[in-house]
Amino acid sequence: MNMETLEFIIYPDGRVKETVTGIVGSSCQEVTAAIEAQLGKVVSVEKTSEHYAQTVNQSAKTSNQATFSEW
Repeated sequence: MNMETLEFIIYPDGRVKETVTGIVGSSCQEVTAAIEAQLGKVVSVEKTSEHYAQTVNQSAKTSNQATFSEW
């Protein structure tokens, strides 16, 4: 399980840099939408490799079938 973090750097001129880690895929936009709406205008967005990653869902299903032929 990964830890999800949001980091904010507030510069003296009022700009805010937001960094999101630990969220795979585009769901980070859902997490940050309300915060960004309160902060103001978004000037630029840089997507990390986590944005392009995909979650892996594994399921194991096996079946054994044996056939016997008559001699």
